[in-house]
Amino acid sequence: MGILENKARARLFYKYLSKVYDQINPFIWNEEMRNDSLELFGIEEGDRVLDVGCGTGFATEGLLERTEKVYGLDQSEHQLEKAYEKFGKRDQVRFHRGDAERLPFADDAFDALWSSGSIEYWPNPVDALEEFRRVVKPGGPVLVVGPNYPRSGVFRKLADAIMLFYDEAEADRMFREAGYGEFRHVTMGPDYNPEIAITTIARVPGGADEAPGATAAEIVDAPADASADD
Repeated sequence: MGILENKARARLFYKYLSKVYDQINPFIWNEEMRNDSLELFGIEEGDRVLDVGCGTGFATEGLLERTEKVYGLDQSEHQLEKAYEKFGKRDQVRFHRGDAERLPFADDAFDALWSSGSIEYWPNPVDALEEFRRVVKPGGPVLVVGPNYPRSGVFRKLADAIMLFYDEAEADRMFREAGYGEFRHVTMGPDYNPEIAITTIARVPGGADEAPGATAAEIVDAPADASADD
């Protein structure tokens, strides 16, 4: 397990990274990659979408171009403070501070779930993916963007020491263990490394004949500054 696959260390890391995150991020996760992922996501106006690991809100901005019903969740108060500056705490987006592995929302609360640049910090990715399946209505999309495993042996050792990097085979294992039957992977990246990221688009099992999902009033709406566990 990498040094940043620990919630307390990851929060400390982002305490300092948050100061320059929006300047650094475009070199790794840029607008073109976000737009390509949004096309894969395929949400529609009116869909209620949860952005897990929303950070300063880069992906959130793209989601708001597709639907007005966006919720954001992150464990870093410092990243969220940057997001509040852009959107407010409860205005365009309803933000929550919380844990991807224990989402503070009701079953079937969302039509879709997005998570980009977050899975690499989760100590138990399968637990988080199971939570995603729980809070999204049957048939809804779950999109996860994470760091693709380097091909070089030297870079693989370095990657393993820092955080979670994974390839398509490992993504297959995680999504299957989490209970998804339908999913596919797409690699993408900036010009200097077009396979730096691996994007998985999955569907929550079930369909239209399942029980209806939660209404807006039934969502467990935890305070935006609720504590994230270590």
